[in-house]
Amino acid sequence: MACSYREYLAGLEARGFAPPTINNRRLSLIGFIRWCEGLGIRQPGDVTASVLEGYRSWLALRRRRDGQPLAAITQRERLVAVRDYLGWLCRRGVLAGNPAADLELPRPSHTLPLSPLSDPQVARVLAQPDTATPLGLRDRAILETLYSTGIRRSELAGLSAADLDPARRTLFVRRGKGRRDRVVPLGERALRWIGRYLDKARPAMAGERTETALFLSAQGDGGISPGYLSRLVTGYLRRAGIAKGGCHRFRHACATLMLENGADIRFIQQLLGHASLATTQIYTHVSIGQLQRVHGLTHPASRDPDSPACLPTTAPIP
Repeated sequence: MACSYREYLAGLEARGFAPPTINNRRLSLIGFIRWCEGLGIRQPGDVTASVLEGYRSWLALRRRRDGQPLAAITQRERLVAVRDYLGWLCRRGVLAGNPAADLELPRPSHTLPLSPLSDPQVARVLAQPDTATPLGLRDRAILETLYSTGIRRSELAGLSAADLDPARRTLFVRRGKGRRDRVVPLGERALRWIGRYLDKARPAMAGERTETALFLSAQGDGGISPGYLSRLVTGYLRRAGIAKGGCHRFRHACATLMLENGADIRFIQQLLGHASLATTQIYTHVSIGQLQRVHGLTHPASRDPDSPACLPTTAPIP
């Protein structure tokens, strides 16, 4: 089983699956294979529907290092990887049927993201980097880019210097989620900070090396990784007094604040690179400001009748 799953992953790569998706499938299958080996199951033909039910129950009872259970969406992703792998074995004739064909998958809960950062909160985070240093200039440019464009951490980490078009004030995002390219607008303030980073910090960081990444590592020998970017942003959030979140807090802030100011949700969908409008609509639940304004203007009980603003200016007719 351990050899064949590598062929399965190679097939995913040949079909154009994104590297993060392939890596997630790899980790999911490694975990499943190790679980099977703990039960003495080493051949794909020994995996039955009852074995898979046992694995599903084991995932549901498993705890992370912090003592919390695995999220339903994580359990689902791991089971989907197993089901797809076993289906691949069926197509190759290794298995006569897919024992995971009728496996019930956990339903992910539709929870709202963390409350969006307000504009003053964002301003506090943006003020944290020490822009008197090359790294501080780089970090301020990174934070401004995340806030201005709402791009994902992996998309920012993959930016090359050639993806920046200062004349058009745009960024070219290559192979975002679903391997879809898109062009996103870049605000004037973010463009100004990127320009300062490119003029004053990046040449000193790169030295004599020829690097293509837009945002260089601290050593200047290549780009930054998504994991490094998460730790960087989380650190600045905490220094600004915001205990939870990472890069996605800027993505949420970008989307919700634009919605609050009247942007059409279809434009938000295009900006964020969502394949489905349903994914973007999560931000309509977070963006409460417009609903509060409409509620205040139209609902009969939105105001206290005993408040001075609602009391009659003349005595009522007896």
